[in-house]
Amino acid sequence: MIAAPGPGGQPDFRTYTRVVRTRPTLSWTPAGEPLPRTTSLDELVRIAGAGGVVVLSGAGLSTESGIPDYRGVTGSLRRHTPMTYQEFVAAEHARRRYWARSHLGWRTIARAHPNDGHRAVAALRSAGVVGGVITQNVDGLHQAAGTPDVVELHGSLDRVVCLSCRALSPREELDRRLREANPDFTATATRVNPDGDVDLADDDVRGFRVVPCTVCAGVLKPDVVFFGENVDPSRVDQCFRLVDEASALLVLGSSLTVMSGLRFVRRAAEAGKPVAIINQGPTRGDKYADVRVDLPLGRALTDLVTRLAA
Repeated sequence: MIAAPGPGGQPDFRTYTRVVRTRPTLSWTPAGEPLPRTTSLDELVRIAGAGGVVVLSGAGLSTESGIPDYRGVTGSLRRHTPMTYQEFVAAEHARRRYWARSHLGWRTIARAHPNDGHRAVAALRSAGVVGGVITQNVDGLHQAAGTPDVVELHGSLDRVVCLSCRALSPREELDRRLREANPDFTATATRVNPDGDVDLADDDVRGFRVVPCTVCAGVLKPDVVFFGENVDPSRVDQCFRLVDEASALLVLGSSLTVMSGLRFVRRAAEAGKPVAIINQGPTRGDKYADVRVDLPLGRALTDLVTRLAA
């Protein structure tokens, strides 16, 4: 949906914000006694051995590539509040802050390489054990590892979309334009967040110049789903179809705090399909899972590939 024109013919993003507004869920507190977890892969080997597994991956899968997750022991939400969609469309200064910080963060994301976990998922997909992959991540590392047909539930940081004309363009092109518009921008960042954002001092942000869409001069946004923004319904339907056609669901490195991922776990459980979760720490979907494995993902998935091959 495109914003209705405002004064001067420009889109009124405040109207658009009211239309798509959802309340972002940033945290979740476990209730009751924690459910038992295991470090054994025996049950997971049994479930995956039947084939037809759909993977749902989260930020925890990319931590071994140097990209921190949101809610783990070193999660970025412990220090950082991510930009919400409502903030981004409501104020020019918010967009300037986001793009100044993301301009630096993108460099780290772009340099990241797939880890053993990504490569193991690609091997399982190639072997026919995994029939489809849904990822909540926006880093493109599944594809870089060789996994085809990944459904990017929350979009990808390597694309940019105009909020007025909906034109898509490569992130590399925007990176070049931002460098040209800010030749004296010398800020540095020591840590990047899963959404490509970093922390910067106000002085570093204040003079940053944001560039408009080259097609219509509209506002540019990374082609990712911000907190508080709705996922494209057609993409959600595609994910539901994958879950409905699967024999089991395997969750990798997600706390399942946000409903965009949790709903697929619920769907599988309601259909009586096995749900397996590999995550370090409890998740919001634990009560729906048949097995909860608490191991580092690279190690666990590599071992899973080895055992299934044997």
